Amino acid sequence: MIKIGTALFEACEQLERERGISKDILISSLCDAMVAAYKKHMHIKEASNIEAILDEQSGEIGVFMTKLVVNEVEEEKETEQISLTDAKEIDEDVDLDDEVKIEVTPDQFGRIAAQSAKQVITQRIREAERNLVLAEFMDKKGTLTTGIIQRVENRNVIVNIGKTDAIMPQKEQIPGEYYKSGNRIRVFVLNVKETTRLPQVIVSHAHAEIVRELFELEVPEIEDGIVEIKSISREAGFRTKIAVFSNDPEVDSVGACIGPRGSRIQTIVGELKNEKIDIVRWSEDPVEYIVNALSPARIVSVDILADDDYSREALVVVPDDQLSLAIGREGQNVRLAHKLTGWKIDIKNVTQMQNAEIQQQQQQEYEAAENVDEEIEVVDELALEIEEELSEQVFDAGEEVPELTTATEEEIEAMEAEEVEVAEVKKEAKPKAKAKAVTKAKAESKTKAKPKSK
Repeated sequence: MIKIGTALFEACEQLERERGISKDILISSLCDAMVAAYKKHMHIKEASNIEAILDEQSGEIGVFMTKLVVNEVEEEKETEQISLTDAKEIDEDVDLDDEVKIEVTPDQFGRIAAQSAKQVITQRIREAERNLVLAEFMDKKGTLTTGIIQRVENRNVIVNIGKTDAIMPQKEQIPGEYYKSGNRIRVFVLNVKETTRLPQVIVSHAHAEIVRELFELEVPEIEDGIVEIKSISREAGFRTKIAVFSNDPEVDSVGACIGPRGSRIQTIVGELKNEKIDIVRWSEDPVEYIVNALSPARIVSVDILADDDYSREALVVVPDDQLSLAIGREGQNVRLAHKLTGWKIDIKNVTQMQNAEIQQQQQQEYEAAENVDEEIEVVDELALEIEEELSEQVFDAGEEVPELTTATEEEIEAMEAEEVEVAEVKKEAKPKAKAKAVTKAKAESKTKAKPKSK
């Protein structure tokens, strides 16, 4: 047996307090290291009956080989069997088929065992830390946690969040924010990646779920389920829109989030470094929801252009003086409203819509005029056919005259009157057909459906 004293146990207890690594893990690691060192020292590749035993009371550790008690030891199984006579020298109460533990700790083995134990214990401690961190932060994935900024490396912020340091990439940082070492920061655990060493924890300070967590902490109605957060769209450091809905008709969802004299919303805004927050009411009606999402701009009308599985588009009309407010700086307001509602929103002012209607009307009139010209051409062709047909009839009538022996003056006058009547019919038919075609085209252009406004 090798005397190791109580220092090892004290070190194990300290590691358990500081890093949460169980004392049993360290002791089993030491025993495994002793067995590995013994096999290496004795040039043994495989031996399942060798183990190390640590006596906590005496502070001693040794290597033991377990052998089966038999009458006669087989030559090829000397490392696994022991004769009954030899076994009685170790333990008088032993009998056949019993197992006896024989100490095989070599002399001067302490130094060899210590070197091997150091490597094994170090590896086991790292594995234990890795498993602890992985188990802890896998549960924290998708939640909010508080950490302390350690340093900034290659534009990445290193944040200590307990048992490990997390990485905050540049894309997950708030633009313009200064991260000073030692400051406390609230971050969102995005992902936990397994590596050969400690797991890599990725956190974010710009995620939209941070806003959700803050509202759940500050607004009791949200935590109780009375007020529900339906959607959040955020551009970190600038502006956030949050859609809320109340399951209780007597509770105002927006008022609950704002709090008495704005106390709740002020706390959240302070936590987000004065980031602007728009709280809007969620609605099943897409028109009402879009109007609320575009606040504080006033809306004249909302036309639903498409609402199916492939696209959801809406045309919003605002007063001339509200166009810039509805769109926002660099399109921020309409962009956040699009993310919040899931609708593609096209915004135009009243003047633009009037100009568009005038252009549409002119286009319709132009198309109607083209249709009238085409109908006039058809009428002209029809009139030409009628004229040719009547001319043939007159010619036929003229051919019959020479065959007549006599023609009275009344018959000649009747024929002339018939020719005049045909000419008048042709003259009247053309303008009437043209007027009828124009009237029909105008009626069709006026009855075309326009988009409904709500």
